[in-house]
Amino acid sequence: MTRKRMLVLCPFPEGVAAGQRLKYEQYFDRWRADGWDIDISNFMDDAMWEVVYKSGFYARKVKGALKGHARRLRDLGRVADYDLVYVFMYVTPFLTSGMERTVRKLAKRLVYDVEDNILVEQNLPKELHPNFITRAFKGPGKAKYLIREADHVISSSPFLNDFCLEMNKRKACTYISSSVDTDRFQPATPYTNDKPVVIGWTGTFSSKIFLDQLRPVFKRLAERVDFKLKVIGNFDYELPGVNLDVAQWSAAREVEDLQEFDIGVYPLPIDDWVLGKSGLKAIQYMAFALPCVATNVGTTPMLIEDGFNGRLVRSEDDWVNALEELVRNPELRRKLGEQARKDAVANYSLDAIAKQYDGVLQDVMEISV
Repeated sequence: MTRKRMLVLCPFPEGVAAGQRLKYEQYFDRWRADGWDIDISNFMDDAMWEVVYKSGFYARKVKGALKGHARRLRDLGRVADYDLVYVFMYVTPFLTSGMERTVRKLAKRLVYDVEDNILVEQNLPKELHPNFITRAFKGPGKAKYLIREADHVISSSPFLNDFCLEMNKRKACTYISSSVDTDRFQPATPYTNDKPVVIGWTGTFSSKIFLDQLRPVFKRLAERVDFKLKVIGNFDYELPGVNLDVAQWSAAREVEDLQEFDIGVYPLPIDDWVLGKSGLKAIQYMAFALPCVATNVGTTPMLIEDGFNGRLVRSEDDWVNALEELVRNPELRRKLGEQARKDAVANYSLDAIAKQYDGVLQDVMEISV
């Protein structure tokens, strides 16, 4: 079998960013087994990744950005050597779409993988991206060009996919959900109230603003029931009056930390940007057989059926009441959680999603060059 060559151009180092780690990165071993040789070129190095979502550290960010652009200039010299170039989000985060246009011109075939509704992210509040580096990563101009010119577009939600279909020249767009390794993400919750029930959230600094929406919810809930809030992220967090456990995310402890949850929460804003979200947090919770309480917006109603495999809420009162009921009722947690696990395995496991990626790669490789 003649092996094929793929170059992956992505923003972040391998294995650290959920948007990459729980999407296409999980399939590298399968693709290699199917005859692909894969080279990965991330714009950020590890040093830049450590500070990119933090305020300050401007010297390290500028140094990282310069090194990233130098890496991309080197990449231009080898793009044409590959059978396929796979671009996740951007080639470079700054300035015009010139680098994307050059890669498109040189690449034999190009797949563009886009997550979130980045076409409206320029209007997001500054608090979501607290420095110029992260705000610059969210410009829509490069994405629009890549959506239009890619040989195939992979989108993170049905809503975003509809937009991509309108723009893409080949009308070749596929919605592929985030997925999880359900063999590794194994349930461990005992569904008992022998100790304080753990309500959990996992994310990064960029999504902390959504967790903050629940601060009044948790304070009200603490007046009604005994629970512990566990936050897994890459930032410190304080919430006076609430029993709080903050854990720094690490690959080594990811499963163990999530297995401590009894309930997962997935708060989202009610706006157009959410229409591009894949629902990854909800899928993670479902894989661990956790009842997920999520904002009823975007893709969450496609993942969660209220009262069947989770809870969908809108108002602050909805949040408080749904969480209180779940904290008090372990059998309800079991009922919703066990169904959520079944749905995660059937619809969002690696085996369930792999064939969709295979279809995209097959479609692109049929293009004559």
